[in-house]
Amino acid sequence: MQVKSYFFGVMACAGLVGCASVAVTDDAITQRTAFALGVDRKDLTISNRVDDGTTSRYQVKTRAGRQYNCFVGGSISVLGRTVSEAICTEVGRDGATRPAVAPANCNALLKSAGKC
Repeated sequence: MQVKSYFFGVMACAGLVGCASVAVTDDAITQRTAFALGVDRKDLTISNRVDDGTTSRYQVKTRAGRQYNCFVGGSISVLGRTVSEAICTEVGRDGATRPAVAPANCNALLKSAGKC
């Protein structure tokens, strides 16, 4: 009898946990993405949203024509709705930052590797 009530308790708690398709609203995506990219919400077009478990992946195009691949995580639990900050990478970029000026110790090998 005790095992049965434990099982139903676990199932009830599991039912309170939501996935990204429920937890992450379009408004939350727009807010988080505008903040991450430093642009106004009105300057974004969100498309191709795919919800995968607790993650929502989507594409963004800014009014200036720049394109990004982004994702946010989200869930609903007994504590409420939670949505992470947006993580975005510009399309065509590898995400690595490069120094504007080559350091003094930059040699031909480092240059060819794209490190400076």
